[in-house]
Amino acid sequence: MMAMTVHLDVVSAESMIFSGRVESLQVTGSEGELGIMPGHSPLLAALKPGMVRMVKQHGHEEVFYLSGGMLEVQPGNVTVLADTVIRATDIDKAEAEEAKRRAESNISSLSGDFDYAQAAQELAKAIAQLRVAEYSSKNIG
Repeated sequence: MMAMTVHLDVVSAESMIFSGRVESLQVTGSEGELGIMPGHSPLLAALKPGMVRMVKQHGHEEVFYLSGGMLEVQPGNVTVLADTVIRATDIDKAEAEEAKRRAESNISSLSGDFDYAQAAQELAKAIAQLRVAEYSSKNIG
């Protein structure tokens, strides 16, 4: 028996990252984790930096880092629009660790002309990249 699927497009500002059929999709929404499966009701949601985890047709799992964006669910079609999407295998862990360290340092040394919101956003992105890379190495290969 074949699993039910839905068409998914994952698009960044640079290119189409993925287009195909998936059995399920998990993303980090602004209000929490979202799980999307075939037959999901229509939805439009903002996405936070985090993981896009999809189970493609025939059960193969793939994971991406997403910098944030929008999710649109329509009958038979799901679209993820993001500024930046990076395949888990392409994440530079050393660069993400350095970005995390830099953001933490900036937050702890509050100076007069400091944009806390920007530093917090950079920290969230670095942590999300590290989590995606760690999940991928432990669970996918």
